Amino acid sequence: MNFTSEIKKELIRYGFENACCKTAALSAFLRTSGTLIRSGDKIGFEFVSESETIAEFFIGLLEEIYGVEPKLIQAGTDNRNGKNRLVFQCLSDKSLFVLTELGIAQRDGDEFGFRLDMDKYLVENPCCEVAYIKGAFLGGGSCSVPKEDSGSGYHLEIVFFNKYLADDFSQLLAECEILAKCVQRKGSYVVYLKSRENISDFLDLIGAQTALSKLENIANIKDERNHINRVANCLQKNYDKSVLASVKQIQAIELIESVVGLTEIDPVLRDTALARLADKEASLKELSEKLNISKSCLNHRLRKLVNLADELVR
Repeated sequence: MNFTSEIKKELIRYGFENACCKTAALSAFLRTSGTLIRSGDKIGFEFVSESETIAEFFIGLLEEIYGVEPKLIQAGTDNRNGKNRLVFQCLSDKSLFVLTELGIAQRDGDEFGFRLDMDKYLVENPCCEVAYIKGAFLGGGSCSVPKEDSGSGYHLEIVFFNKYLADDFSQLLAECEILAKCVQRKGSYVVYLKSRENISDFLDLIGAQTALSKLENIANIKDERNHINRVANCLQKNYDKSVLASVKQIQAIELIESVVGLTEIDPVLRDTALARLADKEASLKELSEKLNISKSCLNHRLRKLVNLADELVR
């Protein structure tokens, strides 16, 4: 089960207590997964779901609140992504009434029109705001987290079919102190979050505490791995610098030996040079311990040897 499925399963498990919240969630679900249809003088809707569990949940709400039961008209696999594709249809004498109650259709005298924006009446209460956000995620949401040994990042998005609705949803999130961005993608409008902090706030808002805990665990592991990599890179850089310095010291000592001979230089420097030649791979710490001097003192002597070699080749 992927992370998106885990979040949605958790939301379905808790459900919605109040009738107002159920209505808000239903409206958002149909706004993100549904389309309007017409057959003769009847107007209804269809919705698509990848999950039989989610479809059954919202069909249950439609039956409970409005006494309508959408029918499964198509079941198969989406060729684009290989996921399940379940299509349900509701086309009855009550369909238009349902759409009106859910703030998707509206009456204008004897005529009916369809709303492009979000019906603010559905989200008057704080609990209904959260329910609407949950319904939207259940209908058109997805969330991905970094995978092990992958450069992927955090991403949560909800897809809408028009800009007005996407903008209203972004504003709804902003009122809940979650700042989202919106982008157009192939005729749809995607409201998305990219930071771990924003996604954590979103999961906390919708009550997906199990998913939130998993996200935090993933984040901690990722942070620890990044820390280990930084330390390893730092150690490697220090090691590389140490090796280069050692090579330069040995080349300087060998030059001095070939030009003037080590017996002709200061005895203290000669002892240092002989110790370095005797153990070319020793670290400064190991070499200083063998000579019974401090690292800074050893470093000072080695620099003198390198400077002496530079003077000999000038």
